[in-house]
Amino acid sequence: MSFIFHLLINAAVILGMTYILPTVTIKNYTTALLVALVIAVLNATVGLLIRFPINVVTLGLISFVIHLFVTAIMIKLADLFFKDFKVRGFTPALIIAVVMALVGLIF
Repeated sequence: MSFIFHLLINAAVILGMTYILPTVTIKNYTTALLVALVIAVLNATVGLLIRFPINVVTLGLISFVIHLFVTAIMIKLADLFFKDFKVRGFTPALIIAVVMALVGLIF
C-alpha cells in the first residue's frame, strides 16, 4: 500500500513540475503515473547497481547526493522511454529528483 501511495505522490510531483519548469512536458496524469512507475523500477534495479559501488567507495557519507544524481539519471532514462514525457536537460531532471526526495521525506 505504501508503494502505491508513493507512486501516486511521485506522479503528482512529476505532473506538478511540468507547470513550474518550462523544459519539462508531459501529456496527462496517466503518463505521469507510468513514468513514476518506470523511475521506481529503474531506481530499484539499475539505480541500485550504480549507487552501491559509489556508496562503498565514499563510505556512504554522501549517499543522499548520490541518490539524487542517480534518480535524475533515471528520470532522463524514462524520458527516452516515453514520447509523451520530455525533459530538456539534466538540470530539470535534477530539480525533479530533489522535489521528489523532499516530498518523499514529508510523506
